[in-house]
Amino acid sequence: MAKALIAMSGGVDSSVAAVLMKEKGYEPIGVTMKLHDEADADIDVEGTCCSLSDVEDARSVANKMDFPYYVFNFKAQFKDKVIDKFVDCYIHGRTPNPCINCNRYLKFDELQRRAEELGCEKIVTGHYVRTRYNEETGKYELLKGVDDSKDQSYVLYHLNQDLLSKAMFPLGEYTKDQIREKAAETGLINADKKESQDICFIPDGNHKRFIEDFTGEKIGYGKILDINGKQIGTHQGYYRFTVGQRKGFDVTREGRHYVLDIKPETNEIVVGREKDLYKDNLVANDFNWISGEAPTEPIKVDARTRYHKPLAKATVTVLENGDVKVEFDEPQRAMTKGQSVVLYDGDVVLGGGTIIEVE
Repeated sequence: MAKALIAMSGGVDSSVAAVLMKEKGYEPIGVTMKLHDEADADIDVEGTCCSLSDVEDARSVANKMDFPYYVFNFKAQFKDKVIDKFVDCYIHGRTPNPCINCNRYLKFDELQRRAEELGCEKIVTGHYVRTRYNEETGKYELLKGVDDSKDQSYVLYHLNQDLLSKAMFPLGEYTKDQIREKAAETGLINADKKESQDICFIPDGNHKRFIEDFTGEKIGYGKILDINGKQIGTHQGYYRFTVGQRKGFDVTREGRHYVLDIKPETNEIVVGREKDLYKDNLVANDFNWISGEAPTEPIKVDARTRYHKPLAKATVTVLENGDVKVEFDEPQRAMTKGQSVVLYDGDVVLGGGTIIEVE
């Protein structure tokens, strides 16, 4: 019987993934990644992933379904690949997406090594995406999940041909309601467990406090500028903000103002009206083409610049240095450096990269 390593967070999705794999005839081996200590957060961690209670829930499912279960300590790797990058991104005036780095460097890179050690042919997660092998091109493809409201393809654009040949995502053909029904029918302890938060190491969402505690430094007051460079207010540290934000600051002018730009070198933020948020092209680096082959000519795509943001029509050109320019048919709101742009052809994910310029 072929073995499958199941990345188990303690939630209902990864638990049902294990159930479905066993029904497919695989021998599941459950694995939970210990990424951080609850004491590190110094606050209530209910609703996060990878906490002590999540480990116990995952162990309970493994015991009920009668398959081996392990907890691996990945705290050092998580700090290096996720937390350090998260802090560095904010310090440089960008807005990170730590879930993408966690999937890229922990859930797949590290677990692939453990899968090989445990003799597992497949790596399985509870993501709502699909894969298929295209006979015509000889390539594996990543596709959006059938439940558009739960589709998680945006955070998996880093997958390559080798990983796709080994990965399985059994939830991709189901809706969330169907997965909860399956968990209840199987008698899983976490059938009604609530969703985990996006940033597991900052459960209260206060990234400003986290960054200051992590670095031991506190950036003081800075200027709020209008689009003409005139000061119209003050703020309490540029890393409190992201492009498109309209709360957390006061200005001397009436009406709603939104963050347009962040200047870490001078501790300044630039604000303007909502119409000023709309831009029509960007450049992304660290780009991964899932097929392994970048297009040699401009191509038409659907593009997404934030998780669950609506897709938008665009033209993509690969630059000489490998960076990718994305020109949208219509201006897009609040495109943000540090976030990812992910490209689609229908349901198929073509690839993605990190936004470094917005024009």
